[in-house]
Amino acid sequence: MQNEKTQIVVRQFLQFLSERKLDELVELFADDVDWEISGDLEKAAWLGKRERKNSVREFYELLWSNTEPLSAEIEKLLFEENYAVIIGNFETKMLQTEKIVHSFFCIQITLENDLIKKYRLFEDSYAVSQALTQA
Repeated sequence: MQNEKTQIVVRQFLQFLSERKLDELVELFADDVDWEISGDLEKAAWLGKRERKNSVREFYELLWSNTEPLSAEIEKLLFEENYAVIIGNFETKMLQTEKIVHSFFCIQITLENDLIKKYRLFEDSYAVSQALTQA
């Protein structure tokens, strides 16, 4: 039963993300979250650790105002009880520099009380940093 609920929440997450439905997306998260996306915080203010639902909203506002998604492909979705892994790749244009990032990604999601409690995104953070460097 929990595995089914996890699948529903993760599929809603992906749908709301692709449609940029910020309110609906943020409501999938717990009030207190354990969120981390490593990277160059000086160049990409949207990266780093977040601990509250309102900071998840801030993440998407910063990301969406600084980048333009070009493509995304999900290669694999894995589910086990309240845990999910999303594996894929993306292309994104950095609006500040007009450079394009091509990267793999892996997202780890853990649900608690049917809300996203833990979120980890792994990507080519070096490529993101390089794309944000003026040359």
